[in-house]
Amino acid sequence: MTSPNPITVAVDCMGGDHGPRVTLAACRRFLLTHPDARLLLVGRSEALVGFADPRAEVVAASEVVEMDDPLELALRKKKDSSMRVAIEQVRDGKAGAAVSAGNTGALMAIARYVLKTMDGIDRPAIAGQMPNFKGGGTTMLDLGANVDCTPEHLLQFAVMGSALVSVLQNKQNPTVGLLNIGEEAIKGNEIIKKTGELLRSAGSSGDLNFHGNVEGNDIFKGTVDIVVCDGFVGNVALKASEGLATMIGGFLKTEFSRNIFTKIAALLAYPVLSAFKNRVDHRRYNGAALLGLRGLVFKSHGSADEVAFETALNRAYDAARNQLLDRVRERIAHAAPLLMGAQAERSEAVTTP
Repeated sequence: MTSPNPITVAVDCMGGDHGPRVTLAACRRFLLTHPDARLLLVGRSEALVGFADPRAEVVAASEVVEMDDPLELALRKKKDSSMRVAIEQVRDGKAGAAVSAGNTGALMAIARYVLKTMDGIDRPAIAGQMPNFKGGGTTMLDLGANVDCTPEHLLQFAVMGSALVSVLQNKQNPTVGLLNIGEEAIKGNEIIKKTGELLRSAGSSGDLNFHGNVEGNDIFKGTVDIVVCDGFVGNVALKASEGLATMIGGFLKTEFSRNIFTKIAALLAYPVLSAFKNRVDHRRYNGAALLGLRGLVFKSHGSADEVAFETALNRAYDAARNQLLDRVRERIAHAAPLLMGAQAERSEAVTTP
């Protein structure tokens, strides 16, 4: 039975490496398991013909942001792109969230331009899950939106990440770790040391559940619920994790085609490696949130298949249903005195001779 107040998700059906072939298949799967959901299918009308569901509506968009489009072209020239029109549905209150598998840089730029940044947030961040050995996911941010960050930016990321995990994983007091080259507070560069001080202050004031410094292997151990870092480090970690899963998948395929000894070894190792591959399967964790905007936008991996894209739809739906924006606003407002104090201290340090 359809809910009287359904959750509506706008879908950029043209984005990603595969376009409507994957996005529409994922939308069909999604609607089967979400009777209280509605979808706005955004894209070229001719590409969306044949999708028949009373809870899905086609919203026409004449242009497509290609994966290799320059940022200027995507933002300034393609004003009727499926990506932009999908985000505009959120801005106009017609959808609770938007999902796209398109160009990440273009998506962030367009989302920031159309939706604007939330009060108290300097820079939006990309927050996604990395598989861990506990069988769940470690939320990590930033995953590539901000290469250079101040300690105040990283504190904002920690606060937003805490709101995200509390909503999507139902953890009211998730643990936060600061990615560093060691657990000791004295390690790291000056930005990391200052960030550690801010996060410890946030922990003392009740704004965060700060665990302390964590190292790269802690991401996959599941030592903390949230790992905070700048976008350069986060993106490198993300690509390394994806590469590991690809390597294991390739091993499972190739070793069975070698000589009899490697076939036997592969056969014996197959159950363990197959289980591990499933555990680190990025399709289970697809869908990164663009946090810090005045609307919900989720980024799917560009090469996502229908299973992975459905996962991104699920995450967007859950975020809208559980009012993630309100939770972020509440946490940022609570942390505002600490954030403003840190910014004032930094400004004073810059101006003092």
